Amino acid sequence: MDESPEAPQQPPTAKDIAAEYRAKITAPDSDYKPGDRLPAARALAKELHVQLMTVQSAYSQLRDEGLVLSQQGRGTFVRDPSVPLGTEPGSSPAFTALATELSTIHDALRVLGERLDRLEQIVGSETPPAP
Repeated sequence: MDESPEAPQQPPTAKDIAAEYRAKITAPDSDYKPGDRLPAARALAKELHVQLMTVQSAYSQLRDEGLVLSQQGRGTFVRDPSVPLGTEPGSSPAFTALATELSTIHDALRVLGERLDRLEQIVGSETPPAP
């Protein structure tokens, strides 16, 4: 967070912290690569002079955006974007539910596509009625 000599600095909000780490994670020359651990929430809260809940909320925002994974007792890690959302341990429950729903929809569309192909073959093989 930038320090301004003119006025006393307000502690960052969860939104500020999330924005800072979002930028750090998504920057092309980022120091944070998939699998890297973010600072421990307690340590970061102490460093930033904010409540632990503020950092936890910021990390939760990043997890809900699919940028990080949280593993209880281990920490918060940068998510590998090449792995499908919702499939890793520590994924946001919302992404896990969404991934399951999308998989179900994909299967239903595949079955409907196969049925349509069969119907088109049947209709295409019939001889047209005589005029």
